Amino acid sequence: MTDKKRRPAKKRPGTHHKSPYFLQPAKQGTVTVFRRPAGNRIDPKLCGTMTSRAMALALVKQLEKAESVVHDLFLEATDDGIEALEAVLEACRQSVTRRAEHIAAPDAATPPGRRGRGRRRGAPSRGGPAEEAPSGGAEDTSAA
Repeated sequence: MTDKKRRPAKKRPGTHHKSPYFLQPAKQGTVTVFRRPAGNRIDPKLCGTMTSRAMALALVKQLEKAESVVHDLFLEATDDGIEALEAVLEACRQSVTRRAEHIAAPDAATPPGRRGRGRRRGAPSRGGPAEEAPSGGAEDTSAA
């Protein structure tokens, strides 16, 4: 074995994305979403309080999508910019809660037990006419 020193691994730019959002526990099991200070802000911006950690993470994902479209949304210090930011935050919160309600209460059109893993695509339903033995065009006439 040689005593040569190994060269450190090359760091690839852009592989690690640290979100500007962070979560904090709040009262009664809720989770608060904040955005790190940017621009001329000193304090983190309160983005919303959600009922669970999963919903808070969904809000973070939604806010990251919104911020990717409007890059300088959190940097604006004008009255119009603050109003626009509050409108976007409210729209993101409503979107996440609407989606959570939709997931929690599936519509009655889907039959129970027919979703998820283990279901084969294109398989005939149980007890239907497709379970009978296929004739394949040739009939058995030996018993007649």
